[in-house]
Amino acid sequence: MATGQLFSKTTQALFYNYKQLPIQRMLDFDFLCGRETPSVAGIINPGSDGFQKLFFGQEEIAIPVHPTIEAACNAHPTADVFINFASFRSAAASSMSALKQPTIRVVAIIAEGVPESDAKQLISYARANNKVIIGPATVGGIQAGAFKIGDTAGTIDNIIQCKLYRPGSVGFVSKSGGMSNELYNTIARVTDGIYEGIAIGGDVFPGSTLSDHILRFNNIPQVQKPVVAWVSGTCARLFKSEVQFGHAGAKSGGELESAQAKNQALREAGAIVPTSYEALESAIKETFDKLAEEGKISPVTEITPPPIPEDLKTAIKSGKVRAPTHIISTISDDRGEEPCYAGVPMSTIIEQGYGVGDVISLLWFKRSLPRYCTQFIEICIMLCADHGPCVSGAHNSIVTARAGKDLVSSLVSGLLTIGPRFGGAIDDAARYFKDAYDRGLTPYEFVEGMKKKGIRVPGIGHRIKSRDNRDKRVQLLQKYAHTHFPSVKYMEYAVQVETYTLSKANNLVMNVDGAIGSLFLDLLSGSGMFTKQEIDEIVEIGYLNGLFVLARSIGLIGHTFDQKRLKQPLYRHPWEDVLYTK
Repeated sequence: MATGQLFSKTTQALFYNYKQLPIQRMLDFDFLCGRETPSVAGIINPGSDGFQKLFFGQEEIAIPVHPTIEAACNAHPTADVFINFASFRSAAASSMSALKQPTIRVVAIIAEGVPESDAKQLISYARANNKVIIGPATVGGIQAGAFKIGDTAGTIDNIIQCKLYRPGSVGFVSKSGGMSNELYNTIARVTDGIYEGIAIGGDVFPGSTLSDHILRFNNIPQVQKPVVAWVSGTCARLFKSEVQFGHAGAKSGGELESAQAKNQALREAGAIVPTSYEALESAIKETFDKLAEEGKISPVTEITPPPIPEDLKTAIKSGKVRAPTHIISTISDDRGEEPCYAGVPMSTIIEQGYGVGDVISLLWFKRSLPRYCTQFIEICIMLCADHGPCVSGAHNSIVTARAGKDLVSSLVSGLLTIGPRFGGAIDDAARYFKDAYDRGLTPYEFVEGMKKKGIRVPGIGHRIKSRDNRDKRVQLLQKYAHTHFPSVKYMEYAVQVETYTLSKANNLVMNVDGAIGSLFLDLLSGSGMFTKQEIDEIVEIGYLNGLFVLARSIGLIGHTFDQKRLKQPLYRHPWEDVLYTK
């Protein structure tokens, strides 16, 4: 492997399997180091494409997302590092695919537990093709002041404390990512800092070894020699049986595999080896100071790195900034352990046996209405769920379904017909009946006044029903209200209006819109739970039309399913049902 420096200030990488935090940490490091271009050229998210928004300093940037490794390599030929965040199950296959790309030179495998046979194949291919693998089970590596892999060196605060935003004189290699972070800090305290650091990973078969990188450092003049080394695990002798400390490379069986034997071998080979881990910092300091005294190390010019803009969420959480919200919600909250409807936990709704009417009262009216009120709401929904296939809404849904459209499209096409002539009359009936009653108008004054304005009385009149053929739905609603409502003053007024209109024509009978509209006024006023202002607002906003929309959606969905189940062909209106005229 040998050769020299792996990364530079222009190195770019492809990031496999999108992970927002490690990518953002790479970009923040880029900004801290004064890079002109981001180190992440592209993201590979199998099966996806488009862009991911991230920050490069204060600037928000869009990084391309590619569905395959091949597509990403073709799109970014200068990106020669492949950072693989795939799981251990798929890391080997994706890493091999990357190694086979002519543009990829270094592959970092983050996953732990890659099958050993797969790891051996990757290592063999990489060595045969002059490519470098870092990992598996690695946090990656860092070129101080130039480039870092994923989460290497941790947070920005740690990177600044370890002076990794500019190059020092020390090359560092470890099996452990956690120990790397610890030693970066130690080295920064007693030397001018890291030039390059590599965590080779803790699996049994690392893609590149400690020796590989030390020999490579030998060809990098900025990395100073000699070698200071320490093998942990000297306490293994205190145990009666074979033990393993952390990573597999620290296991100790026979005497020659002990940490003491390894440290002695390093010492005999010329490395500077302290007597304990506690003495490692002093050994590093003494070695560095000696090199500095001999003039082999030039003092590093300290720089002040630019501040990384703080993320808004972090700043808000720490109380540094106030940010206005964009949406206000008073009816539900899903931030806790369970969703709440108007403050009532979901579990309570189920445990108390609440019905659909209760849920509507919570989400629409922000309070728990008495059971007779919520049951009335449910009755309205049941009575208005459908009115046959010939009304405009059902017809539209049927035609749309037969055109091969999906459920939502078919439902919406039917809902779009709801308005003043279909369903929406409930709102108007409530508005006009309430205004007339509250102003003390007689049925005569009300009806004739509407006639002078050219407005039909909403809630009165039916194409089929008449004085002698009453709408059963109206009768059921009136019977329920007489039995359960404390007051039915608005409904009684509507009945008086009906009596007057029937004197004019036999079909000017109260319809279901008029019944629901007037009775909802009685529900709101008779329950004692709404102020006059709240009642006026509810009627004005259009709550009652919402009730019809909710109810009729049930039927429209049913008609859509019915047509699809029957496999009905495209609908074409018959010619004989059209009057063709000039």
